[in-house]
Amino acid sequence: MKKVKRQFPDRDLDRIIEMAWEDRTPFEAIAYQFELQEADVKILMKKELKPGSYKLWRKRVENCQTKHMRKRSDAIKRFRCSEQRAISNNKKSKQKQ
Repeated sequence: MKKVKRQFPDRDLDRIIEMAWEDRTPFEAIAYQFELQEADVKILMKKELKPGSYKLWRKRVENCQTKHMRKRSDAIKRFRCSEQRAISNNKKSKQKQ
């Protein structure tokens, strides 16, 4: 199994895992914020989750149309649900674009 080359603080690691579980958050958003490609996220998830949880997550991701920008509907313009509370640890979203 390959290793993710970077070490992340616990706070960032928790946020990456949270984003990976969220249906509306595409892998491209994780790549933008944490510079991790989809393959790296899969490696990280396999390392951090229990085997059963990882299998469940992989099955969910494979069947989820919103996890990949190229598969999602053009009608979806946001990474998170409009009813989701603000995310305080999201570094990139707080920067001026």
